[in-house]
Amino acid sequence: MGNVKIPYYTVRDRHGHRLGYWAPTAKMRGEGFKLVACGADGPAAWALAKVWNDRWQAHRRGQAPAAKRVYPVGSLGEAFERYKRTETWDRKKPRTREDWNRGWRYIEPIFGDVAPCTIPFDVLDEWYADLLESAGVREAHRAMKIWRALWVVAAAMSTGRPFYCSRDADPSLGIRRTSPQRRQQAWQGHELRPIIQEAWRQGYRGLACLVSIMWDTAFAPVDARQLTLGDFIDAGRWGAFKVARAKTGMAALGTLSRRSNALMRAYLGWPHVQQIRNMPLFRTREGAAYRKNSLAEDFRTVRALVDPLERRQMLDIRRSVALEARAGGASTEHLGAKLANTISTNAELERTYQPVDLAAVQAVDQARIVARRQARANKGRRKV
Repeated sequence: MGNVKIPYYTVRDRHGHRLGYWAPTAKMRGEGFKLVACGADGPAAWALAKVWNDRWQAHRRGQAPAAKRVYPVGSLGEAFERYKRTETWDRKKPRTREDWNRGWRYIEPIFGDVAPCTIPFDVLDEWYADLLESAGVREAHRAMKIWRALWVVAAAMSTGRPFYCSRDADPSLGIRRTSPQRRQQAWQGHELRPIIQEAWRQGYRGLACLVSIMWDTAFAPVDARQLTLGDFIDAGRWGAFKVARAKTGMAALGTLSRRSNALMRAYLGWPHVQQIRNMPLFRTREGAAYRKNSLAEDFRTVRALVDPLERRQMLDIRRSVALEARAGGASTEHLGAKLANTISTNAELERTYQPVDLAAVQAVDQARIVARRQARANKGRRKV
């Protein structure tokens, strides 16, 4: 890509991709402006960075923000704006709303002011093909997913006036989505141990606790970083955390190992720790509550200290727990209780509302111990 001069726009290499960010200064953050992920470095990212820079310049000069865009009656943009004013939208999880908005930013420039019932198949097919090339498989997959969901919503709102579209007339049904390749990377417990130890030595003590707890509990990073003292309960041998998963709202129970219990006890004596029942417990070296980006960045920093060539991520831990448990003979039902999901016969995670079962969670913990013993035995036989 050529060089572009947009104030506060920066490019960072992330997992083999060049991604653009609009990065405000500390003073700007104090005024309420946040880091904006603009996507793959290129014209679309530059355009988004310019929008945010214009907003900052207007704010700095004391100008009123630009008027909110008004979409034509009967357009897809109007349907989306109506939807965002509903109780159904308000009940969506913040991460779900974020996903919709990320998909909409690809839809809006082309189709925002167009009546959906007038959009032909060949135009939509060309839009999707361009997205695959410019934004990549994952972003194109998300945009098409949001398109189809929004079409269903617009069709449901077409019972009166204005008429947007018919549910069965979605032109995207003729397009076969290219699915992003699923991650296959997995950790083993002994591979995470040096990361936990190095994190503790380098002062990332909250991170050390979180990695150990995620390995024990199979909690997703978003659930682990929000743990509080109020979530801790006396269950199992070394205690447990009981939470509602951020993604599904389902109750999840995560039992701790002796290592996690010991790390947490030592961590509670650290000066940065705020022992308030409803405050996030595990924090950065500076004492701030972990957020999505800071947790991932600290993990990458410590991972590089242990092995500069390592590329597995923190989000691979949850999958690794499931693989280890299945290798040790854990049943699908017990593993579903451990992960706070139902696992169908094709291994896709689906929503369910079964109660948390401590016995099932402990059965999975025992199956993981069996798997580790088998792995050590197999490793010993290979050396002979």
